[in-house]
Amino acid sequence: MSAIFDFSSLLTVILLIICTCAYLREMRPTIFDGGKTLEPGETRLKRTGATGFFWKMSRIGERLSPYVGASCAIMAIHLLFFKK
Repeated sequence: MSAIFDFSSLLTVILLIICTCAYLREMRPTIFDGGKTLEPGETRLKRTGATGFFWKMSRIGERLSPYVGASCAIMAIHLLFFKK
């Protein structure tokens, strides 16, 4: 069954994306900026497309790291002991 149709697998994929993006951003802080810099008069970078999605996932991982870590631990226990 595809990860899209199984809620447990979909949740696992989302958690993996969040953790991976947060790790990559920790190692290389400008990886999701696309080499762009602020133009005069701009207050923030426009993050669109895939890099914008991954930037948002990395921000979730950074700001909610205790909850993401707890979710990963719970998901690991679920996958190891309860998933058939």
